Amino acid sequence: MNTTMLEDIRAALREHADESDAIALQRFFKTGPGEYGDGDRFLGVRVPATRRVARKYRDLPLADTKTLLHSAIHEERLLALIILTHKYQKGTSDERAEIYRIYLDHTEYINNWDLVDTSAEHIVGAYLKERLRKPLHVLAKSESLWERRIAIMATFHFIKNREFDETLRIAEMLVADTEDLIHKAVGWMLREVGKREINTEESFLKKHYQCMPRTMLRYAIEKFPEEIRQQYLKGAIRQ
Repeated sequence: MNTTMLEDIRAALREHADESDAIALQRFFKTGPGEYGDGDRFLGVRVPATRRVARKYRDLPLADTKTLLHSAIHEERLLALIILTHKYQKGTSDERAEIYRIYLDHTEYINNWDLVDTSAEHIVGAYLKERLRKPLHVLAKSESLWERRIAIMATFHFIKNREFDETLRIAEMLVADTEDLIHKAVGWMLREVGKREINTEESFLKKHYQCMPRTMLRYAIEKFPEEIRQQYLKGAIRQ
């Protein structure tokens, strides 16, 4: 009996499954009751293997890719997002617009930090590079932790093109966020701004660092000279 490409890709992924890795991943991605990954299920497939499967099946039809994205299995959702990213990068203008819409229509399935970080800059950030940024502001105000993370992580695409204003705008919207995973993402993106233009990052930090969550600040100043880093941590930097 002939199998469908979707069945083939699922079988290919399971060839790399490891039960002990699955248990470790469930702990790492906080899948316990009340944790941010509550109820997520893992096969125990490592990311390099998932990427190899994605390369082999990068021509998976879009409808099947959406089916994968709906999966209860974490690695299948990651696989779908890697394939969507490839399709976006190789697609026509119309195809890219469709993939962008699919992405934003399915954020409930992009529900862990690795899923967001693998895809947001390459799809949402890339699509909005030459467009109005209002969708990011909507995401940044969302009740969904993952939509807020998409908002800030999408700006990595702009940072890599030396455009920092939107990152700072979203960071300002999220500076009082209560979620640790947002603190880490915002701090990371501020650090990436600083790698390219330290004065821009410091200007933002001097305005906000005293009310910034500690984790966000630590991530943002991680690469600073130790003396300056300590001054920030002690609240000794003046505007």
